Amino acid sequence: MNDVIVVKCGGSTLQQLSDQFFLSMKQLKEQTMTPVIVHGGGPEINALLEKLEVESEFVNGLRKTTSEVLEVVEMVLTGKVNKFLVTKLQLAGVTSLGLSGCDGALLKSVAINQEELGFVGEVIGVDDHFLEKLLSINVVPVIAPVGLGDEGTHFNINADTAAAAIADSLSAQKMVFVTDVDGIMKGNELQKVVSVSEIEEMIDDGTIYGGMIPKVKGAIKCLQGNIEEVFIINGKADNLMCNGELVGTKIVKTKEAVLSYE
Repeated sequence: MNDVIVVKCGGSTLQQLSDQFFLSMKQLKEQTMTPVIVHGGGPEINALLEKLEVESEFVNGLRKTTSEVLEVVEMVLTGKVNKFLVTKLQLAGVTSLGLSGCDGALLKSVAINQEELGFVGEVIGVDDHFLEKLLSINVVPVIAPVGLGDEGTHFNINADTAAAAIADSLSAQKMVFVTDVDGIMKGNELQKVVSVSEIEEMIDDGTIYGGMIPKVKGAIKCLQGNIEEVFIINGKADNLMCNGELVGTKIVKTKEAVLSYE
């Protein structure tokens, strides 16, 4: 099997993804990479909750998920958002299959804290054999982060957490965070390759600020196990590939690794 690259699409960028983004998934497949896509859907969930007048709140950054909220989460993630992505990939010539973590018991999950968060879960197991079967027949999985617990309980899983668990299980070497910015900027210059320590320095001196801080911190968390590179790319851009490489910021573990790319 080709090298696996896990692509996490944030909910806030889904409707803004360019046609080039979907074509770039085809380009990756035509090279040596096998993409697996994991997506969120926060803004769409918020809109439907408001429309249906279902109350929702966040606790420590996670959406408290009652049984009512869970119904809406599943409708949006496994229905509208998942099939939107699958359709766009198909139009770009990429054979894809929409799944939730419940399908094939793909994401085995348990509650994080049922009393405080309701049906919010964490992943305790990934059926990588199931995913590898799909990848072996040239199908790109598009995964909604809804997990399956004992006795058939469903859980709302943070998309970053789900993507990291899947990447670890498949021994992925690369992860991509699809956002609405070009990457890490220093002045007006895009930083093409940076290390973890350089990112920490840029946070301290204010070069990285605001909404970019959680993005880079999420990326850093993924630099463990087999994952050697994490990319931050702009899903709205018209040109996502250059000379076979993704255009954006590549984050690596050490400064020595940065030097190897120069």
